[in-house]
Amino acid sequence: MGGPSAEREVSLSSGRECAAALRGEGFETIELDAGPDLASRLSQTAPDIVFNALHGRWGEDGCVQGLLEWMRLPYTHSGVLASAMAMDKERTKAAYRAHGLPVVPSRLADADDVRAGHVMDPPYVVKPYNEGSSVGVYLVREAANGPPRLGPEMPATVMVERFAPGRELTVTVMGASRGAPARALAVTDILTDGWYDYDAKYRVGGSRHVVPADLPAEVEAACRAHALAAHAALGCRGISRTDLRWDEARGADGLVLLETNTQPGMTPTSLTPEQAAHAGLGFGALCRWILEDASCDR
Repeated sequence: MGGPSAEREVSLSSGRECAAALRGEGFETIELDAGPDLASRLSQTAPDIVFNALHGRWGEDGCVQGLLEWMRLPYTHSGVLASAMAMDKERTKAAYRAHGLPVVPSRLADADDVRAGHVMDPPYVVKPYNEGSSVGVYLVREAANGPPRLGPEMPATVMVERFAPGRELTVTVMGASRGAPARALAVTDILTDGWYDYDAKYRVGGSRHVVPADLPAEVEAACRAHALAAHAALGCRGISRTDLRWDEARGADGLVLLETNTQPGMTPTSLTPEQAAHAGLGFGALCRWILEDASCDR
């Protein structure tokens, strides 16, 4: 847990929650704050299984997964390739398109070009192409007189995508395991007073989650089907969570996929534990399922 990414604090929170839950399930659990000495600490600890509660770069993009494969330590969540693809938002969209899943138009652009002028007609969104948790997301509204003033935290290359109007929805998938098929747990409708940014995601009271979402049956079914298809298209394992937007005026055709998170947050305000609880799976049981699904060669 922890690590050096922009999502360090979220990861520490996820790690603490999961460690406490696993102890409650009877597992001997050691918490490791991932740093440059991670390989040597893992060698010294020699765990039976690594529960990966890292978020963001290095922990969610295939890097630590490659280290764990090299060390032949069974680990949770997705493997090297799926993690790398899902963290790279442009490659994620390429996989979605290849499997016939709906997405909004987007492009990669030099951050300096984005600062200099509109590279797409507003409204549009600018985000790092390899971060999560709405880190560094800028919404350029239709009435914007000029381009966004991107902060110094933004990488040299950013993703610019057409703004998708409508409601913010999300679906957690529990992957196929021990002969059981993958299943979509629920659809959550995320309500906020403004943009669903980092603060709205992790501050208590920053957003309101409606589980299950009040949706027409065909839209709910399409959300579940899209999330399952995204999980499969990227080759995810264990838990994933796919975020969507829905333009109500267009019915089921108004759904578009935004991204898939291969290491969903497990904090007190996180969406995946809420959906699991709605599906009858308590937090301890969810963590146990994730742990017992661990393996190498993911």
